Amino acid sequence: MPSKVTRNKGMVLKAKECSDLVVDVLNSHIKVPINGKLKQKTLIRMLVGMAAEKQSIHSIRSSLSSVPCETSCRYHLAKLNREDLEEEASSILLDLPNSILKQGKSYTFAIDYTDDPYYGEIRGENTDFVRRTEAKASTTRFYTYVTLYAIQKGKRFTLAVFPVKNKELKTFYIQRCLDVIMAQFYKIEVLCLDRGFYSIDVLNFLAEHSIPYIIPVVKHGKMLKSLLEVPKSCFRHYTIRNKNKSKDVLLVVKVGYLKGKTGKKGKVSFGYVVSGLSWTPEKVYHAYKSRFGIESSYRIRNKIRPFTTSRNPTLRFLFAIIAFLMENIWMSLQWIFFTPLRRGPRNVDPDLFRFELFRIFVWEGIRKCLKGVSEIRSLRCLI
Repeated sequence: MPSKVTRNKGMVLKAKECSDLVVDVLNSHIKVPINGKLKQKTLIRMLVGMAAEKQSIHSIRSSLSSVPCETSCRYHLAKLNREDLEEEASSILLDLPNSILKQGKSYTFAIDYTDDPYYGEIRGENTDFVRRTEAKASTTRFYTYVTLYAIQKGKRFTLAVFPVKNKELKTFYIQRCLDVIMAQFYKIEVLCLDRGFYSIDVLNFLAEHSIPYIIPVVKHGKMLKSLLEVPKSCFRHYTIRNKNKSKDVLLVVKVGYLKGKTGKKGKVSFGYVVSGLSWTPEKVYHAYKSRFGIESSYRIRNKIRPFTTSRNPTLRFLFAIIAFLMENIWMSLQWIFFTPLRRGPRNVDPDLFRFELFRIFVWEGIRKCLKGVSEIRSLRCLI
């Protein structure tokens, strides 16, 4: 546990400790030039409270009395520099997980895309950051982020997050993620990539850097579909062709059976392009399956992402970092304080400190510091 965290006597974790952890990490890595009497820590506490309650800059003032006015908040947050924020993002996210993840140790890493719906206009400052994709959440416009995860015994820590710019190559973001891994001196057991990275350029890039990887295939074309129609799990050779490019790859086919859990039965085949691994199809399947928990991480993040309709990509990126940080801190606290003392592997007891309780703790800590509203003047008297 970092030395800056002061633990109270006794085996208890208090609300203010949870909120202070989040606030102190952000306050130590983010510098907001402030004029006047407003303190940066007060501004950050307000942002953390917004995340805990999923409120906006406008609405949070009805819940907390010791917060700056909306105009002042927006004025100072507009001073943030996106490039500086991108440089600090990994340091922010790794502040507590670094006490759990060990240098020189091999981990399974996953790189993925996540989308934040956007319902406003595309103009000016957000032109390069709003992407159009297939419709979901009643929109086709999204702010997209590339995320890097380290998977440690079922726990998924977010190590990096980068805002995606239009027309930027996928290999550019993979390289940025690899730079974060190398900077922390972690070793890559295998890199699991989202299906969106399935391309010849990405495969060539990973081969040049000798990165062991697993990428699920995109099932297009009769040839590929016929290769996946096999009676049992196996390895196949396949040539990916795209315009004037082609690449020979090793295809792992994992055959499974649907047992009616989703209302379906029968055989199903999963195809993966792999390199640098001498694993069985079953091990490849289970290694890639371990990244599926990332989807639950996104659902948690969506519960604590501060609400905004702003076009400002820097402000939206800051809000994304805060949400990922809170999730990292919660998982770190689980790992540090809620693993039973017993022989054998270290496993978290998930029922002792659930995320919803952590969110409530953070909000309670913020309410104590910023004087949560407990009464409001009414317009009529009780008759």
